[in-house]
Amino acid sequence: MMRKMKWAILIAMTFCMGWISRSTADQSLQNYSTMKRVTSIGGIFFKCRNPAAIREWYAKHLGLNTDEYGTNFEWRQAGDSSRKGFTLWGTFSQNTKYFEPSGKDFMINYRVENLGSLVEQLKKEGVTITDEIQSVEYGKFVHILDSEGNKIELWEPNDEEYEKIVQGRTK
Repeated sequence: MMRKMKWAILIAMTFCMGWISRSTADQSLQNYSTMKRVTSIGGIFFKCRNPAAIREWYAKHLGLNTDEYGTNFEWRQAGDSSRKGFTLWGTFSQNTKYFEPSGKDFMINYRVENLGSLVEQLKKEGVTITDEIQSVEYGKFVHILDSEGNKIELWEPNDEEYEKIVQGRTK
């Protein structure tokens, strides 16, 4: 009888511990999933031998309205269609050091919300942050490396200020 009772208590304790750890894990996953991370692509950048010539090629053959920075694609934000968003397509010299420490020829810029909190979370997750958050009038930037050493630019945009820059270049 005593032995059966010990087993019953052990089973009940195991069940309770499993339920508690599942609840804790569920809460942890819920916190993880509610934090906004990437909201869209902010830019696609690539190295080329002659950035001006490649921009001309894309303008002539694919109809991109390019300038010295590339081109911008304007779109409406899914969460609030009254707000604009932008994605930049840009060329860089094959000798640029901007993509370092990655040796890759491409870099993607992702739009994010609350860059400071995201960087803190990424640090906790062991992600390599290559620089400090930089603030400019059209947003905040930081660079990270993915698990294969690809440099990624994270951008918390200020779309109102960015639009002024885009409009100034197209006039």
